[in-house]
Amino acid sequence: MPRIRAATIEEHHELVWAGLTEAVRRLLLERDYDSLTLGHIATEAGLARNTLYNYAADKKTLVLELARRASRPLAGRVAAIARSPEPAAERVAQIVELVLSESTNPALRLMFLPNSGSLVAALPDGRDNPFTELVAEVRAVVEDGVTAGEFHVEDAELTVELLSGAMRAGCDRIGRDPAALPATVRTAQRITLAALTSPAR
Repeated sequence: MPRIRAATIEEHHELVWAGLTEAVRRLLLERDYDSLTLGHIATEAGLARNTLYNYAADKKTLVLELARRASRPLAGRVAAIARSPEPAAERVAQIVELVLSESTNPALRLMFLPNSGSLVAALPDGRDNPFTELVAEVRAVVEDGVTAGEFHVEDAELTVELLSGAMRAGCDRIGRDPAALPATVRTAQRITLAALTSPAR
């Protein structure tokens, strides 16, 4: 039986999960998702493969947990901005800056980049996707802006989906050139606000 490394079983499980997700993060910086195996993860985490199976049956489960842990602080900060009393345009500009800045976090960058391929595809749709909450908060801000007359969009959901593509492009640019962060933030804010505030034709 594996030795317990904490005062309680719950604390032990948390330590193991933290070690596993950190191992996945390090490995994904070195290799692509498709070539990653549970054997690689177990070795990197210093666990026997049988022990790893007690926590996850496949790598998708581990990647999802990594995404959840990495996105949790970001989700909280986006929610705080989204629910503030500031004008919707100001909230959108702050969220754009925050998300692009956080894309420099190696764990999050792996999820943001459009060339992540099957890594992103491995994340489930709907509420189980750790980024669904972020999108919902942004959509709420857009809807606030429409209600207040700041924004002129016919379909808030579609608009947010399309703007998400622009954000991914910005994250990709920053991933290739971290020094481009300030200029990318300014341009992304300008494009996003122009799309939201231009009168519908």
